[in-house]
Amino acid sequence: MEPRPGPGAEPGPGVRLASGRWAASACVLTGASRGFGRSLARLLAPRLGEGSVLLLLARSAEALADLAAELRSGGTGLRVECVAADLGCEQGLRRAVAALREVLPAAPPGRLLLVNNAGSLGDISKSFLDLTDPDEINSYFAFNVTSALCLTATALKAFGARSGSSRTVVNVSSLCAIKPFKNWALYCSGKASRDMMFQVLALEEPDVRVLNYAPGPLDTDMQLLARTKTGDPEMRQFFQSLQESGQLIDCTVSAQKLVNLLEEDTFPSGAHVDFYNV
Repeated sequence: MEPRPGPGAEPGPGVRLASGRWAASACVLTGASRGFGRSLARLLAPRLGEGSVLLLLARSAEALADLAAELRSGGTGLRVECVAADLGCEQGLRRAVAALREVLPAAPPGRLLLVNNAGSLGDISKSFLDLTDPDEINSYFAFNVTSALCLTATALKAFGARSGSSRTVVNVSSLCAIKPFKNWALYCSGKASRDMMFQVLALEEPDVRVLNYAPGPLDTDMQLLARTKTGDPEMRQFFQSLQESGQLIDCTVSAQKLVNLLEEDTFPSGAHVDFYNV
């Protein structure tokens, strides 16, 4: 979440996709109701060809319904489905998994795009030594790691390895996946875990394109929490300075860079690519 380039990956061989509208596709986006996810949904929807399906997941049913209505009004013939579920609890995750198993087998055969965007900071007022409650810790990882693993595995199996089709998985990562921040033990370890998890996927499934995309310091509610709730005063001041100096990134700007990466499709599968390196 620092306003400077982090380690990125050099482009590798890949299949380029023409910009503009894509072939009929299935797209799954978690954390879609606000912030980066909402901006990304608005950019992806016009690109999904007629007959495509866009499955939006988030906790807020009302916000999802508003977004779905907006996207359906675009006149592109896009089917938009919503699942309001708390991915951090077993019941919510099972509801999301059931939706994937229902929608994806009948989805268009051209392409599957899954974007794991849902995530949370955890209690950043606490230092490492304050994190002694196993229920709090397990709850954090259930939402931020377990759900991403379960949803990704389910989506890939439900869609299947179809002849002539492509499958792409995006993990919305962070500089925190590779750099420690004081008071952010849960967030940093969760992001690092997800990065490695998706690198393993890239190794095991060479026909699946995998990208860990760090979107930069976004101007979101999460950044507001960072500059007001971080326990370490120096870290709190650092995040305040990002906002005061105008270095926070608009969600749509970063989401557009991700769309460009997906359209160019030249990243090495499993790579960690930072906003500032694109």
